[in-house]
Amino acid sequence: MIPKITASTIYSTLGNNSSKVPLAIKDIANSCGLTAASYMSGDNAEGKDRFIDEFGTQAIWLWGIPGYKIALDFAMYKPFKIDPMVDVRILKNPDILKAAKEFAPTKEILKSLENVASHQKLAKNLNMAKFGLSTALTAISYLGLTKFRHNYTEKQIKKEILNNKKDSFIKQKSAQVPFSSAFSSVHGGNKNSASPTFTGGVQDFIFDPVKNLMIVDGIITGERLSHSKNPQDFLGYVIKEGSFWAFMYAAGPLIAKALEKHADAKGKSIDLDARVIFGEQLQKAMKDGSLRTHLDAFKAADKSDVDIYKFAVNPKNKNLVIDMAKKSDIIELVKGTDLVDTRRYIDLDGLRGIQAKLEKLLSQFENSGETLDEFLKSVRKHKKVAVLKNIGACIGALGVLAPAIMLLTRKLGTGKDYQVRKDIEEKLANKK
Repeated sequence: MIPKITASTIYSTLGNNSSKVPLAIKDIANSCGLTAASYMSGDNAEGKDRFIDEFGTQAIWLWGIPGYKIALDFAMYKPFKIDPMVDVRILKNPDILKAAKEFAPTKEILKSLENVASHQKLAKNLNMAKFGLSTALTAISYLGLTKFRHNYTEKQIKKEILNNKKDSFIKQKSAQVPFSSAFSSVHGGNKNSASPTFTGGVQDFIFDPVKNLMIVDGIITGERLSHSKNPQDFLGYVIKEGSFWAFMYAAGPLIAKALEKHADAKGKSIDLDARVIFGEQLQKAMKDGSLRTHLDAFKAADKSDVDIYKFAVNPKNKNLVIDMAKKSDIIELVKGTDLVDTRRYIDLDGLRGIQAKLEKLLSQFENSGETLDEFLKSVRKHKKVAVLKNIGACIGALGVLAPAIMLLTRKLGTGKDYQVRKDIEEKLANKK
């Protein structure tokens, strides 16, 4: 069933630094801007080359790792009868693993947990192998796209040259000129691509979908820079990749923190998920005074990691903090139910963070001197503005500013003409 789309879900998704949706929106803006700039340079071959590069890479970037992981679930996990839905991070704490089995919401989930608990080394190895293989296969897919793009652009430019010059001698010679040799002086014929290595902090990169993409982007950036066809191409990729990393990954969280700090200074905390801030449940609990009771109950249960974990997964406990954690996707549910899926990992620090943020928001309201409606209306407005400013700034930088800088450097530095075409023309002429 398709989840209901509301204003709160839209703002929640756009403001989520661990979601691929805002990254995809930024990347589409970047791809459109760069493709338009390439066509504006006056060479259709360059525009087509850029289109294939940007949108082909985007498809591989967004769906490569998830798609390969699904395939590997069937190819690797099914033969060993291991449930790929079991997050191996719950194996780190035996007491939490025990609690996960104790409060398993279904017999099937309990069976999956017991099986993984009995084959922990196998489950961990499968998880690491899936991560490594899905990343490697995605990188190979990108390299395949790059080879296709180079060959396609070469053929298109040669075809245009032959049609324009109508020179039979050049026609005979052009078929003998390999595309790669035309640029061997630039990239030295190096065909080796970087392989991902997994050191320090591997866990974050395995389980965070955005950090999954960062690994792929690292490979793509390295390949683009090391295999640039000429200085013009290299400078273009320096600008493109530099702006991409800055505004795709770094700027968003930094802008969000700055805007949250600005709102905090006005006594309006906006660091909770938009689905919490816009929800009727929060407003009702603040209005009837029950929010304070729920916060106190949560803190009383938080004696240790295991205690707060049990409090969170026990269906008998009805607590607003837990409900807000569910809304914020910190606690995952069995599809179609309100039961916690104990196969999934719960970030206990994130869970405690929900309690701290709710406590701060309640304190701000109590000291605001405003009515609840006035206070929440202002908080929601600040949240909307912050999300839109953040995504808007990144889209503007990636979709307008970066392409404009690339065009400007072409005109002032490396030249307006498409260097790839000039290189091929020169090489063909030298073969006369």
